Amino acid sequence: MPTYTALTHLKGREAAEALAEACEDLTPEPVGTGIFEIEDGSERWEVGAYFTEAPDEITLAILAAAYGANPFAISELPEVDWVAHVKRELTPVRAGRFYVHGSHDADDIPEGVEALWIEAAMAFGTGHHNTTKGCLEALDRLATDGFQATRIADIGCGTAVLAMAAARLWPVTVLASDIDPVAVDTAAANVIANGLDGRVECLEAAGFDHPMLEGAAPYDLVLANILKQPLIDLAPDMARHVAPAGRIIMSGILTTQADEVVAAYRKAGFAPGRRDDMGDWTTLVMTHG
Repeated sequence: MPTYTALTHLKGREAAEALAEACEDLTPEPVGTGIFEIEDGSERWEVGAYFTEAPDEITLAILAAAYGANPFAISELPEVDWVAHVKRELTPVRAGRFYVHGSHDADDIPEGVEALWIEAAMAFGTGHHNTTKGCLEALDRLATDGFQATRIADIGCGTAVLAMAAARLWPVTVLASDIDPVAVDTAAANVIANGLDGRVECLEAAGFDHPMLEGAAPYDLVLANILKQPLIDLAPDMARHVAPAGRIIMSGILTTQADEVVAAYRKAGFAPGRRDDMGDWTTLVMTHG
C-alpha cells in the first residue's frame, strides 16, 4: 500500500496545531497528523499529514494559504520496512560503561560493559543520537564519582534506555514516564527484554503528573532527555520534585539553546554543574540548591 506525506511549516505552535486539526477533516482522510518544533531557534513548527491515498493538492494549498504556512510538499514514499532497514544500519554505541545494541549484535558484546538491548522501534532513544549518548555518559560519570541515588525518575523516557541504565547503576526501582502511550509500551517491552522487570516502572504521564511519580518524590536524580521548551516549562516542577543536593541530567538541547535552559533552572534554584557539547547538542548536569 503506498504512503503519501504532505509536509509544511509555519510560525507558532497554536497555528501549527490548528492546521494539523484542519487536515484531519480532509478527503481523503489522513491516517495520521503531527507537529513538531523545528529546533533551530526560528520558532517555526512542521506540520505533517500521512495518507494511504493521494491527497487533494488543491485543498492542501488552500489550507496552507489560510493558515499562513508554506505550500505543502507532497511525496509518495516507497514501500520500505523501515524498522528492518534501521536495524541493519544501526551499529552498537559505547557510552562510558554502557553498550547499546540491537539483537543483531547480541552475540558480539565486549567484556566488562553494561549491555543494553534496544531495538529500532516507534520511540526515541536507541543510544545513537548525541542527546541519548550524552546522558548515558553523564550517568556513567556520576556513578564513577561515587554519587548515590535511591529515588530516580526518567521524564520523557522514550525507549527507557536511560531509566534502564540508571537501574543498572543503583539497586533501586526507577520510574520512567512518557506522554506517548506507544513509547510507554515500547519502554515496558525493553525493560522485560533487558531483565529489569520490577526494577523500572513505566508510566504514561506528562511531566510528574502521576500519583506514583508524585508519591516517590523527592528524587535524588531526574533524567529528562526531551526538548528545550518542555524542559524550561518543567523547571518549577523539577524544583518541587528534586531533593536538596539532587541532580538532574538534561538533554534534547541544541548548543545555541543551552544558556536559556541553564537560566531557567538557575531561576528555579538549580546550580550549574557540567555541560558537555556533542555535535550540535548539549547535555547539562545541574544540582538542586
